[in-house]
Amino acid sequence: MANKEAAVAELTDKFQNSTAVLLTEYRGLTVGQLKELRKSISADATYAVVKNTLTKIAANKADMSSLNDDLTGPTAIAFVHGDPVAVAKGLRAFTKANPLLVIKGGYFDGNPLTAEEVGKLAELESREVLLAKLAGTFKASLFGAAYLFNAPLSKAVRTVDALREKQESAA
Repeated sequence: MANKEAAVAELTDKFQNSTAVLLTEYRGLTVGQLKELRKSISADATYAVVKNTLTKIAANKADMSSLNDDLTGPTAIAFVHGDPVAVAKGLRAFTKANPLLVIKGGYFDGNPLTAEEVGKLAELESREVLLAKLAGTFKASLFGAAYLFNAPLSKAVRTVDALREKQESAA
């Protein structure tokens, strides 16, 4: 009984401290394949095989009761502590190579996710790419503003230069 309470407390803590939670069904995968999956997403998540009844209790304590419907069959959870997009991409890539892994759904930013929504999350570009695009957009708009402010000055310089040449040729 004490072990179960400790397991529920640990799972509740993982639910509360995760930026996202992604549920999978691992039926038919070997231990080696699960180890490979854990390694591939270890930078941003911990992947744990869980007992459904204890996980339901922990999810309810963490106000994630919407996960209860997906907690059937052999379930493993990716508790994301880094970039959720990277983990979703890692899971999707693994499912392409190992179709026995099934993404059931998840929970992100206070909202439950369906398997399709996890797929859409995996299609997003990484945080670094989005930040680079944003920086490029800022740089382009700053360049445009600098050009806009310099245009009247350069036009005035060209006009003065043309007047000077006209006076020199007239003299």
